[in-house]
Amino acid sequence: MAIIDIRLMRYINLLDRVSKVKTRKCFDYNNMIVFAVPPRLVSQAIGNNASNIRFMQEQLGKRIRIVKEAEGLQDLEKFLREIIAPVGFRSIELQDDCVLITAGSSNKAALIGRNKRRLEELALIVKDVFGKDLKIL
Repeated sequence: MAIIDIRLMRYINLLDRVSKVKTRKCFDYNNMIVFAVPPRLVSQAIGNNASNIRFMQEQLGKRIRIVKEAEGLQDLEKFLREIIAPVGFRSIELQDDCVLITAGSSNKAALIGRNKRRLEELALIVKDVFGKDLKIL
């Protein structure tokens, strides 16, 4: 398990206080905080009319996204699509210890980001959740 920095621990504690949903998965991606929560708790984490998300966004000054926690490699594609939406990709495949994402030219640029920032953030998420390296083709 990767070391979670203090800032992400504060975000996790805020989610717990606001929605009473406990999670250990919190990521920084594309200037947004992404919480991965158990599938049965997603609506509780979001709150009525997204009230929990709005409150946390006001408190943190960042966008918040709540996604279903991946329960194994079978959830890899769905999990990554939820995190990177609205940017998409053509396909995803596993090769040894590597996740290969095939994207079109404009989507590839969006997935990599300026100075490879988004690529590094997404690679960290894939490594933390699935224990695999990431390549974007």
